[in-house]
Amino acid sequence: MPALAPSMAEGSIARWLKQEGEVVKIGDLLMEIETDKAVVECEAQNEGVLGKIIAADGAQSVPVGQVIAWLLKPGETASALPQSISTQPVSPPAGKPAPVAGATAAPEVIATATAAPTLPFSARVFASPLARRLAKERNVDLARLTGSGPHGRIVKVDIEAAVAPASRASPAVEPIRTYEDIPHNSMRRMIARKLVEAKQTIPHFYLSIDCTLDSVLGLRRELDDSAEGEKFSVNDFVIKAAALALKKLPGVNASWEEAAIRRYHHVDISVAVATPSGLITPIIRSADQKGLAQISAEMKALAERGRQGKLAAEEYQGGGFTISNLGMYGIREFAAIINPPQSAILAIGAGEQRAVVKDGALAIATVMTCTLSADHRVVDGALGAEYLAIFKKLIEQPLTMLL
Repeated sequence: MPALAPSMAEGSIARWLKQEGEVVKIGDLLMEIETDKAVVECEAQNEGVLGKIIAADGAQSVPVGQVIAWLLKPGETASALPQSISTQPVSPPAGKPAPVAGATAAPEVIATATAAPTLPFSARVFASPLARRLAKERNVDLARLTGSGPHGRIVKVDIEAAVAPASRASPAVEPIRTYEDIPHNSMRRMIARKLVEAKQTIPHFYLSIDCTLDSVLGLRRELDDSAEGEKFSVNDFVIKAAALALKKLPGVNASWEEAAIRRYHHVDISVAVATPSGLITPIIRSADQKGLAQISAEMKALAERGRQGKLAAEEYQGGGFTISNLGMYGIREFAAIINPPQSAILAIGAGEQRAVVKDGALAIATVMTCTLSADHRVVDGALGAEYLAIFKKLIEQPLTMLL
């Protein structure tokens, strides 16, 4: 298992792009590895024939350095492969003698994985995990059942059919409560670790502010009409305003280090994107220096690659400030968890029509509630409040963002 990033400790095999017996050339796409944030295509670093796959499609949590397959060199055959696979990283044994002329060399290791023990075929009972649990609860011998699932696999309906006569005789029997365990993938485990770390080690405090959006919505309509098919979102304006506010108040564009507060010289905005596997935060680099059109185009491309699990590490690692927008789901307001080692995250709620007071009279305006979660070790209350005031002014006077 190769290390795709300095911090990578383990990975999972999403799928092999080469099959056993296929010729592998340097640079060929060999497999897809799932890390904590993305699915990455890996190129072959050596050439030969893929002799044996040890970690099959779907193998989870394979430590970096363990063997995942054998690559045969020219002249080698599968018979040269060892009969058992160690789960430890392969290293030359001490005092290994030099190869004998004409002898078949050992196959080359291209990665490792833990080989699951296999039962003798005659001892196997093919049943789904749910069927096994139900059989245990209802005292049903799986070996006596004939499965109706694919390839004779015992499934839930087979267990229910086996206990049906007893159920009819005892109408008071409680219905079986079922559930499903969804295994954690690498991405979900990493998210869980970071969130626990954030809540346990970062002293969060929260500040909320209301911003009227009518000027942004009006300017967006004008830009959409004149941009020849380019469509802008409110989030594009939010990213730009957040970046400019950080440029004006760099004390928020910082993080806590044990020996010092690290203040960043570039304004890199992480934007939370929901994917089927969990949350990922692609980054708009130097967002304060980019126009709305460039921010919009980059965000669309990054979000799409993020949902497909195809982001490169440099596209989501780093960043000095995060935006999380749940407004499209109708969420009025919420407080987000800081993304370490950053010191602040801005939670964006839905823009909705509310009654407001303008010039001493009631009026209707489109209002958006924004909540800043800040690390009190880096951002004091007054500094956080000043940041939100600058952000509010930019959102309510969006033309100033275009100057």
